[in-house]
Amino acid sequence: MTTMQKLLQLPVNAVNIVKSVQGVAQGQEEALSPVLTPDSGPQNWYSAVQPEELRHLRSGGTGGGGGSGGGEGSEDRPGLEEGLTSVQSQPLRHDDLKEMLDSNKDSLKLEAMKRIVAMIARGKNASDLFPAVVKNVACKNIEVKKLVYVYLVRYAEEQQDLALLSISTFQRGLKDPNQLIRASALRVLSSIRVTIIVPIMMLAIKEAASDMSPYVRKTAAHAIPKLHSLDPEQKDQLIEVIEKLLADKTTLVAGSVVMAFEEVCPDRIDLIHKNYRKLCNLLIDVEEWGQVVIINMLTRYARTQFLNPNINESLLEESSEKAFYASDDEEDEDKKAEAAALAKRKPYVMDPDHRLLLRNTKPLLQSRNAAGMFEPYLKSFYIRSTDPTQIKILKLEVLTNLANETNISTILREFQTYIKSMDKDFVAASIQAIGRCATNIGEVRDTCLNGLVQLLSNRDELVVAESVVVIKKLLQMQPEQHSDIIKHMAKLIDNIQVPMARASILWLIGEYCEHVPKIAPDVLRKMAKTFTNEEDIVKLQIINLAAKLCAQVRCLSGIKLLRLLRIKFLCFLLFSVFQTKLLTQYVLNLAKYDQNYDIRDRARFIRQLIVPTDKSGALNKYAKKLFLALKPAPVLESPFKDRDHFQLGSLSHLLNAKAAGYQELPDWPESAPDPSVRNVEIPEWSKCTSRKDRKEKKVEKPFYSDSEGESGPTESADSVEPSPASAPVTPVNFLSNSLVSDLEGLSLTDTILAPTTIAPSGSIRMYELLHRITGEGLAVEYCFSRQPFSPDPNMVAVQIQFTNNTTSETKNLHIEDPRLQSGMRIREFAEIDMLAAGESITVVMGIDFCDSTQAANFQLCTHTRKFFVSIQPPVGELMTPAFLTENDFKKEQGKLMGMNEISEKLTLGAKCVNEHVIVERVTATANLSRVPCGSDKECRFAGKTVSSGCLVLVTVATKEGGGAQLTVNCEKMVIGTMLVKDILQALSQ
Repeated sequence: MTTMQKLLQLPVNAVNIVKSVQGVAQGQEEALSPVLTPDSGPQNWYSAVQPEELRHLRSGGTGGGGGSGGGEGSEDRPGLEEGLTSVQSQPLRHDDLKEMLDSNKDSLKLEAMKRIVAMIARGKNASDLFPAVVKNVACKNIEVKKLVYVYLVRYAEEQQDLALLSISTFQRGLKDPNQLIRASALRVLSSIRVTIIVPIMMLAIKEAASDMSPYVRKTAAHAIPKLHSLDPEQKDQLIEVIEKLLADKTTLVAGSVVMAFEEVCPDRIDLIHKNYRKLCNLLIDVEEWGQVVIINMLTRYARTQFLNPNINESLLEESSEKAFYASDDEEDEDKKAEAAALAKRKPYVMDPDHRLLLRNTKPLLQSRNAAGMFEPYLKSFYIRSTDPTQIKILKLEVLTNLANETNISTILREFQTYIKSMDKDFVAASIQAIGRCATNIGEVRDTCLNGLVQLLSNRDELVVAESVVVIKKLLQMQPEQHSDIIKHMAKLIDNIQVPMARASILWLIGEYCEHVPKIAPDVLRKMAKTFTNEEDIVKLQIINLAAKLCAQVRCLSGIKLLRLLRIKFLCFLLFSVFQTKLLTQYVLNLAKYDQNYDIRDRARFIRQLIVPTDKSGALNKYAKKLFLALKPAPVLESPFKDRDHFQLGSLSHLLNAKAAGYQELPDWPESAPDPSVRNVEIPEWSKCTSRKDRKEKKVEKPFYSDSEGESGPTESADSVEPSPASAPVTPVNFLSNSLVSDLEGLSLTDTILAPTTIAPSGSIRMYELLHRITGEGLAVEYCFSRQPFSPDPNMVAVQIQFTNNTTSETKNLHIEDPRLQSGMRIREFAEIDMLAAGESITVVMGIDFCDSTQAANFQLCTHTRKFFVSIQPPVGELMTPAFLTENDFKKEQGKLMGMNEISEKLTLGAKCVNEHVIVERVTATANLSRVPCGSDKECRFAGKTVSSGCLVLVTVATKEGGGAQLTVNCEKMVIGTMLVKDILQALSQ
């Protein structure tokens, strides 16, 4: 085999055909090696052949020299097809893709579209394929049609003339039964930027706004800003569509329509009034992008509709500042003025709607156990040498925020390697990050201090200087324990030349001079020699050091000196006092004639305080209290902290600088606008025509609040929510209203003889809460009893078993310091006074997990010890059985379609041989009840979440050959996704 054949890995006969067609001699083999296409992509062996020659090859005709006749070409065609198959995964030329798109086989069209979309994803230009692709928009194959629309969305704006030729096909796509096709057709239509089709686009948007699918309505909201930018004169009609979509109650639409509102008519606050409460309640369930958009809009709304909640606090702060700087004579007058101002100002009462916004946004703005969430991905934030400096600093910020007691050692080791970097700004930021970790986690403060002190011997002056600044802040927290570090830093004063570092060392020595009484005067002596050559910031600290030493010396007069007579260092002490006074006079005289007026003013001020004269006032006796007063320890804060003056989520907030186009938040109103504009008339359910309709309307409460009214035609079938807490809660009766409707769902098969609720076989699974070794002989286990928790039906009952494995009794077993995520609640069990040796006891506690699998953390306490423990529920234990008939099941399932339905195919395990095993495994995985079913190939289960009461419907449809289809319908998509995963695992075993 030749070198070319080894390189291309093709059959010999295929290579011979190419040779015969092109007439390539043996010396020209390099011409047949892979070449690069114009866009620098690898090309197939047959891509080097001209199109006419490729067609000749496929037809099996003769051609060219080389002595190969037609018969030989025909015989070798199977080998050529084999070669084509072997390189099928490689990119094709556009001519070949066009031929595949013109083919009558859907498989070839699908393969071509996949390759074209892959080219677009890699950033390659595929616009010349537009005519060939757009012809397939009417293809009956749904997969091909989806990919065609993906392509058209990308290139419709560039190829407007060709796209207009298929406008009728796009209009037919708006009526397609598949919601993805309808949405894609609308997306392509809105991407054609031609004013002549504005009426068609407007009609399409209006129809899509009333579509049954929330995904199509979401796409309609996305198309509104596009049409507005194309033809601003359509604003009034678009506002009507926005008003209709704002009344939509689905979370999928909320973020998109608010974005359209912000783009088209942000000043029409009146459109938000009636939807304000609904948007606040939907906020927690909207996707992240929509949450940012809605929060920005609601923030502007709140600044125009509610009073400033900080107005009374600002008044108190102003008055306190005046009292601090005012003299004794003016204090009484200020108090009277303050009382008069407070009397004029009405007491602030927060509007309930304002409180609603704050309550619903607070969980989004708080950390949700970020360290635990990102713990598996900690290494993803490690810094790479190729990262830009700004990215490195941002990653440092993330690592610092994720640091906790468990991973701090790993993070500190990582920080140590960063200090060796050549990027000076990054090195400085790394040292500051070490300081912030030491501040936040007290257990590693000494370790960080020792590490920073070791950096003081580094050859890099920047590393030493930054370490000094951070050490200074850390030492302020516990100075008495680190006098050795202060002495060590004093010895470095001659070697460190960075002004900020020298100033920090001098401040430390002066602030804690009583801990280094022998070293501080000597440092002052050295600094007095170089005073005139120092930077201004260092000169100020030299003056401060002299003043603090003099203030300390003056306190050693009178009785204190008499007490020191017995000390053998009295002579040395007296000499140091005398020397310090002379040095202070010398430094003050130098500062008196300094060029900087700040230094001259500081010298005059300090001279009057520490050198008493006849003209000096009464302040000189308070010198020590002024200079050596106790100062609060500093907080090492992130450089990203001071961003509260920019709106959350804006570019200015990200950059911490005002960017072009940033809109300032409006000022608070002086008087609150009328709050009744947010009230909506209660719908008259009594207008229903029949008794049955009235009963159904009674069950279907308004979405979130009684004052929100109906949503009109945009109300979606999958927007069923429980009634608000303010209204009396009526339990939904899922049983039919008549015996006839009940009998409709029954079947005369053996399945109806099974009990409605099937308990899982075997004992309930026990989880370990506290191991007996960790608990020093106390072992604690828990399980989910699946019984209602009588004190609060919205809580999951957790059964806890204590076992005392020690030889002594354990007393006062109770729970302390629960650390729960936002919205979660816990009801503790009664304290166990005593648990005798070798005995066990079982108690029950309730936990409201708020329909999430977040762990409930708390302390388990005895009379001698405290243990940190956590209870994390499987998703199946967050449910309680719901009893439905077959008709009710189908009705509720019809309301939970689209995004609320998750379906997966699976292969049943070897032990899932009959229906009984399937039912047993599903009910063991989730606390669901069996629903009667007329088909013996389907198993249906129903339940509802304990906290919010959202329905959870599960269907397992078995197929021949051991296959099955699992379908879960649930309004909470996260719950549904996790439940599908658990049931799949249970049925596949």
